[in-house]
Amino acid sequence: MPEGDTVFRTARRLDDALAGGEVTRFDLRVPRFATLDLTGQPVHGAVSRGKHLLLRIGDSTLHSHLRMDGAWFVYRPGEKWRHPAFKVRAIVGTAEREAVGVDIAEIEVVPTRDESELVGYLGPDPLADDWDMPEAVRRLGADTRSIHVALLDQRNVAGFGNEYAAELLFLRGILPTTPTPEVDVTALLSLGVRTIRANRDRPSRTFTGIDRPGQAAWVYGRSGRPCRRCGTRILRGELGADPTRERVTFWCPSCQR
Repeated sequence: MPEGDTVFRTARRLDDALAGGEVTRFDLRVPRFATLDLTGQPVHGAVSRGKHLLLRIGDSTLHSHLRMDGAWFVYRPGEKWRHPAFKVRAIVGTAEREAVGVDIAEIEVVPTRDESELVGYLGPDPLADDWDMPEAVRRLGADTRSIHVALLDQRNVAGFGNEYAAELLFLRGILPTTPTPEVDVTALLSLGVRTIRANRDRPSRTFTGIDRPGQAAWVYGRSGRPCRRCGTRILRGELGADPTRERVTFWCPSCQR
């Protein structure tokens, strides 16, 4: 699932491939921007902000949000794609490389000076150079909802999704339904920062320290299976009233109280 670490790695890959080049192919396959052409413009680079990706070209920023299924791939010009063309939503190419966006849920292009209109509402990002721990603690600590819901709110902290929320709460021994004011949010965020920063440089995400398939998570996606610590059956439930937001969580009823 694309969370902050996945988007960070994607931005770094696009930056390595495109930054410093000049756009030779620009194709957005979404109605609103289908006629926009940025060919001939310099690529300044790509950065992530939470779960959002910002590709800066000329005086414009191509913003994308991967949601559940989106991904960017990098190819050499003329190289055969590994996915069907009907899934492609964006193509940005230079003489050396071609970035292809597949199944991307959200695409916007704005003047770079107006990026804040798209991402200005986000809370501090633990993977950003301007990470502000006190501000993140303040925002999260002021939220009175359950800690699982509060941790997913990108206005509090940018980058954590369902998998991080479930795994961090397990590691801290916190029941997902616990009201946020009852949680040591400083300790929780400190763990979250260490974990997501470690995962951003790994080829695959892990919370157990083991990156083999099926062994990287403590509770996420493991409903009905025994807890790796105590053997109790892992439970699955939904939190939050908004069906458009991530709300599924997993927990061990013995280790998390």
